[in-house]
Amino acid sequence: MRLTPRVATLLAVAALPLALTACSSGSSSDDEGTSARPAKAKDVNAGLATGTQLKKALAPASAFPSGFTLEADGASDTGGEFLSPSARSTAKPDCTRLEGSSWIQVTGFKGGVSFAQNDYANHDKTEEVAQEIDAFQGTTANTVMKQLQAVADECATFTDTEAHAKVKLTGASMPGLGDEAYTMTLTSGAWQNGTTLVAARSGNSVITVLSTAGTDDGAATAKKVTTLILGSLKGLKTA
Repeated sequence: MRLTPRVATLLAVAALPLALTACSSGSSSDDEGTSARPAKAKDVNAGLATGTQLKKALAPASAFPSGFTLEADGASDTGGEFLSPSARSTAKPDCTRLEGSSWIQVTGFKGGVSFAQNDYANHDKTEEVAQEIDAFQGTTANTVMKQLQAVADECATFTDTEAHAKVKLTGASMPGLGDEAYTMTLTSGAWQNGTTLVAARSGNSVITVLSTAGTDDGAATAKKVTTLILGSLKGLKTA
């Protein structure tokens, strides 16, 4: 049917509000889409120190007894990157890990999302001091400390890997050192000297030190190194 000019005009006028409504609706949709953009994901590593930063917080060579030198093959760190957090193994702790430098792994955790460590030893390799700092996400550092105390109970006695001798472990809290601290002393009738292990938490970081230096089962050196690291961590600037 052919439309008269009047009818055509009326239809055109009637269609105009519909067109305006459609345009208005589209504009509103665009605005809603803009305002509904997803929020930026939270950085779970915010505030944590990188391996490069933690390396700077390790105790310097001057902190170790005279004649001790850095063991080149015992130094490592995660650099500027963060690792993926690892789940804790619930298997029975391997007490012999307490004999090694990275003894934090006895807790079932492989380590932090970032870390730095190195070892020092005397000329004859008969005494050593190992230091490590691990940074953890969330409240994992608190869990690590609790696990260390549990390990002290489970590993009250165990057999070492070299002399196959019985080792006795005694543990105790160390008030006034970091946010919390715990020490373990390992002794054996087959050893010339015992070993002192100190773990101290500073915020989201856990410091672990192993020492066999001196005639006191390494206790004085272990505490000295731990105290120095805690002081360095306080002054550390993180992202």
